[in-house]
Amino acid sequence: MPLLSLKRVCVVGVVVLAAGVCGSVRAQDLASFEKRTTVKVLANGLTLIVCERPEAPVFSFYTEVDTGSADDPQGATGLAHMFEHMAFKGTTEIGTTNYPAEKVALAKVEVAYAAYDAEFRKRVGKDAAKLASLKKSFADAQAAAEKYVIPNQFSEIAEQNGAVGINASTSEDSTQYFWSMPSNRFELWAYLESQRIGHPVEREFYKERDVVQEERRMRVDSSPVGRMLEEFLATAYVAHPYGRPGTGWESDISQVTATEAEAFHKKYYVPANMVIAVVGDVKASTAMPVLEKYFASIPAGPKPEPMTTVEPKQTAEKFVVLHDASQPFYLEGYHKPDYRDPDDAVYDAITDIFSNGRTARLYRSLVRDQRIAQTAQGFSGLPGEKFPGMFAFYAVPLPGHTDDEIRVAIGKEVDRLKNEEVSDAELDRYKTRAKADMLRGLADNDGLAHSLAEYQTRFGDWRQMFRDLDKIDKVTKADIKRVANKTFVDSNRTTARIETVAATPAPVSAGGAK
Repeated sequence: MPLLSLKRVCVVGVVVLAAGVCGSVRAQDLASFEKRTTVKVLANGLTLIVCERPEAPVFSFYTEVDTGSADDPQGATGLAHMFEHMAFKGTTEIGTTNYPAEKVALAKVEVAYAAYDAEFRKRVGKDAAKLASLKKSFADAQAAAEKYVIPNQFSEIAEQNGAVGINASTSEDSTQYFWSMPSNRFELWAYLESQRIGHPVEREFYKERDVVQEERRMRVDSSPVGRMLEEFLATAYVAHPYGRPGTGWESDISQVTATEAEAFHKKYYVPANMVIAVVGDVKASTAMPVLEKYFASIPAGPKPEPMTTVEPKQTAEKFVVLHDASQPFYLEGYHKPDYRDPDDAVYDAITDIFSNGRTARLYRSLVRDQRIAQTAQGFSGLPGEKFPGMFAFYAVPLPGHTDDEIRVAIGKEVDRLKNEEVSDAELDRYKTRAKADMLRGLADNDGLAHSLAEYQTRFGDWRQMFRDLDKIDKVTKADIKRVANKTFVDSNRTTARIETVAATPAPVSAGGAK
């Protein structure tokens, strides 16, 4: 995840938003939503939410699967992300010319890959000729299965019926699927979504695995900041899966199998581990029977056991230094509690005060006044929020300035927060902007579907998003000072930096054409 895209960072247009908050509150109060929101838990454990908003003949949905990269099995990191890719490959009825025959062919692919993989992994006695023969058999099996594939049929059916914004994402905490569609295609959507949740096919798995590997090379291996962030998290966490890359280690991705993906689906993609929210021009009285028709037949399964690994308390500062022929970069992070902590809104307040726009402290100090950084931010929730994550600060030094200058400048701002109360204006700006952000997110169907599904998943009740407005109001100056002193201590800090070195000259060729 690019640092600059992390949530709760930077919102502009404060004056306009502040003016709009009062109106939004009136239009989007809890009582209003309760009248038009229906929740139903099916017998198989799937939670469905329907929110009626008939302003336009469209609807949006948001499927939240309560599993993410932190749930990747040991030795198979990247599998949650891989499965997100596979969700667009079709089902037993979509994307195939003959599923019974394709199923037989896909089974042969797994047998051929298992034989190749067993020879490939031999530490002693690996037979090169046998390995080449097994590799060819694997390629032949893939080609035989490929004959039944109708490429991209799942997405094409959706698009041909008016779907827009077709997408999915995988974070450390969860996996999401979403798009918007005309209301008169509601039943078609219910069929498509229930099919890919209940009856996915690991079609073209090894072809897609190559795509995911390329994605890792682009986002991590070829990116100095990506490599630095990966080292940072691996250093900050010694036990919890938050220390592993969401894209997976290269060696894991290159060896994960379709059989492992099926096992992952069986464990985590059970109805009891999912919430689906639908918002738009749909009536609960007619929508729920349609949803039950398609989703109730998905086999039930036990909700996965909660993770038991707890990151031990950090007792000494840790450092990561990456020497690279690229521009310098500075990052430091402090462990903090998860989203259920009573002080969660206080961390949001600190994020706002440090980073929200050109009135924020880090911008004014490091960018505007000292002119030592191109950009500077502080934010909560790296790499996730479901489990204890980190509050992080980062900055990009301007030419002629160093990471050490950045570290000192950020340290001064942190000390100021620990020793002085924030101003009335800063606290008021945070409260106004936070409430405006939250309410603005409910203004469109897709944003509301996202919030309903996420809050229902996290708290078991979507109404919590309105209770969070009260939490924002209750944050005090003393809370901010207390939390800063509790969190921002040396022994709880991990720092990472990129130190610029000269590029290695390319070797001069001694021969060739002249």
